[in-house]
Amino acid sequence: MFAQINELIKVIDDAVWGLPLICLIMVTGILLTVRLGGVQVRHLGKAFKFMFQDEEDGHGEVTSFGALCTALSATIGTGNIAGVATAIAAGGPGALFWMVVAAFFGMATKYSEGLLAIKYRTIDQDGHVLGGPFYYIENGMGKKWKWLAKIFAFFGAGVGLFGIGTFTQVNSIASAVKNFFDPDMAHTVTVLGNDYSIATVIAGILLTVFVGLVVIGGIKRISKVSEVVVPFMAVLYVVLCLIIVFTNIKAVPGAFAEIISSAFNGSALAGGVMGSMIVAMQKGVARGIFSNESGLGSAPIAAAAARTKDPVRQGLVSMTGTFIDTIVICTMTGLSIVIAGSWLDPKLEGVAITMDAFQKGLPFPGFIATFSLMLCLVFFAFTTILGWDYYGERCVEYLFNRNKAVVKGYRWLYILAVFIGPYMTVAAVWNIADIFNALMAFPNLIALLALSGVVVKETKEFHAKHKGSY
Repeated sequence: MFAQINELIKVIDDAVWGLPLICLIMVTGILLTVRLGGVQVRHLGKAFKFMFQDEEDGHGEVTSFGALCTALSATIGTGNIAGVATAIAAGGPGALFWMVVAAFFGMATKYSEGLLAIKYRTIDQDGHVLGGPFYYIENGMGKKWKWLAKIFAFFGAGVGLFGIGTFTQVNSIASAVKNFFDPDMAHTVTVLGNDYSIATVIAGILLTVFVGLVVIGGIKRISKVSEVVVPFMAVLYVVLCLIIVFTNIKAVPGAFAEIISSAFNGSALAGGVMGSMIVAMQKGVARGIFSNESGLGSAPIAAAAARTKDPVRQGLVSMTGTFIDTIVICTMTGLSIVIAGSWLDPKLEGVAITMDAFQKGLPFPGFIATFSLMLCLVFFAFTTILGWDYYGERCVEYLFNRNKAVVKGYRWLYILAVFIGPYMTVAAVWNIADIFNALMAFPNLIALLALSGVVVKETKEFHAKHKGSY
């Protein structure tokens, strides 16, 4: 029964993440990059500068840095650790190359999303902010497109409930905790006819309790937690990966050569050259958007809450999220895995691949390497769960005209999804997440293409107005 369900989910996943969506994502990023004159290259330094400069006279609920950290809390998660490993295992090292390529063009996409989020957001009399793709579709494209905004909000709530927000994060946390405390499944309990480690069960219960205690605080509490936790966990993780790189420095040139070669020639494990190249591209782009969410439409929901009055500034700040998430952190993960050769072990899947790479690559005893990765994963995934609860609730708010009872009901369903997450199979979890990501991405990408002229116009006016000021 479960095998048949998993097979059906895989068929649907392969269909929605086929070449049409991959091409749409890449074409959108390339088009925006060209029309904006390579904004991700020319203005990256300015973007990092704006990240720490709050606008005191701006309107919003949190600082620009707080909004970025909230977005990063939702993006820096299992996609950076387990997602990269899953992509490389399925598509070979070349998948990492395509992740980085997609992220480069995705920076222009993320810039456009952040800009449009501020331009078309709504702020009520109580100072409550609601913005994101549903509003730049409705207010930017026109009321006749409200049905498209509703579709985005529906799938956005679904991504939070069944995809990035819950199952993938909780499943990866539970797996990491189990692999550290009970790798041999010495202590098990039976749940719904299947045996699970006690460590898995306890991790799931504790996580559910902590999530339940935090999500009631809303964007301001999530933002405050994220501003502290996100920079700390990102720096810690990058430092660990750099230790692997520098202690295995002789293997680095070969690893890069393998990554680039596999991107175009395919992996021997994946079959023929063209077929394996397409697999590498598919897995790389799919996991890339899962990780940095460029084009997905989630980050602009957080960006809309930023305390700013200038759409371009927040667009630039939002753009840095993709750079940090994928071009820095995912590259570090992928390089560590390729150097260690962990992706070649068919017995390993998901986070276990990255864990094996840390054990082989770090010059520490195995249990310290395993504990370090588990700690990073727990931090990454926990903040992602919190960030996606916020996204999901905002989508539900839009769908049901800010009905507080419905939003509260969604919150309890979200907590329930966190509770059952540890008992989902790894393959099914990632495939479900991919499906909802794709369905959420389509309406947002259509809107970005339709409103690209607005983005270009706002960008030109901003730089003309502030020429020489920054």
